[in-house]
Amino acid sequence: MTKQLSRSDVPTYDRLIYSTIKALKVLGGSGTNDEIFDSVISVENFPAELVEIKHKDERLSLLEYRLAWARTYLKKVGAIGNSERGVWNLTDHGKTISEAECLEIPSKVRKNYAGNRKHNKIIREEPDLIEQINEQDFDWKEKILSTLVERASPDAFERLCQRILRESGFTKVEVTGKSGDGGIDGIGILRMNLVSFTVLFQCKKYKDSVSSVAVRNFRGAMQGRCDKGLIITTGTFTSEAKKEAVRDGADTIDLIDGEALCELLKHLRLGVDVKLVEEISVDTEWFESL
Repeated sequence: MTKQLSRSDVPTYDRLIYSTIKALKVLGGSGTNDEIFDSVISVENFPAELVEIKHKDERLSLLEYRLAWARTYLKKVGAIGNSERGVWNLTDHGKTISEAECLEIPSKVRKNYAGNRKHNKIIREEPDLIEQINEQDFDWKEKILSTLVERASPDAFERLCQRILRESGFTKVEVTGKSGDGGIDGIGILRMNLVSFTVLFQCKKYKDSVSSVAVRNFRGAMQGRCDKGLIITTGTFTSEAKKEAVRDGADTIDLIDGEALCELLKHLRLGVDVKLVEEISVDTEWFESL
């Protein structure tokens, strides 16, 4: 009888640090969150049932959540960097870092963080993650998604998606929302230089993961009616849904999950205010050399 996998079977973030390095090397030194996620699954040969185990908030898989913390730690030691477009890359340090060095990263980061705190307090280690470090990276996204899921009506979410598409360069964006239309919620035109594309989109406002069946049904509804398809959700997509979206021989469907949706809102400054804090340092040696 096959053992049913549980949360305890998902590797902790510290064990995923070197997995992230290996995954990025397979990807040629750079990759998006989704590409890294898929590459880690491949290089570590994780079974599908482990990949689908949910984090407690049910929006991300536990593996995705812990991989996000692994990237955070790698960035703090300068092993990886990321661009404004959400692409992670190996630095020179990351290209040569060993598995043994990766295992030492959490303790090094904690010591450095504790030393910088006002009263030099000791940080309590938790098995899954350390909430104190870079906590706001998750908090602001969680606040957006919980607000949308719990307070926004389906119509309001459709209007938000319409606004996002318009702000992103789409024209003639209409929300149709016709019942029995295969889940198609709207249509828009995206012009790329001299060429334009008709895009049908679907809006899914819930915490659960979008399945491969939902992607296939949407593709069936859009056949012969557009050039591209787009699904926007406040939740996530199962690994099978991601594969279905880019399946060979079928029309590609672009997927925007909750995390990508938050990044879009931040980039477009829609409901998200970003404040830059000025940090001033004094070069005492410069003054002493006068």
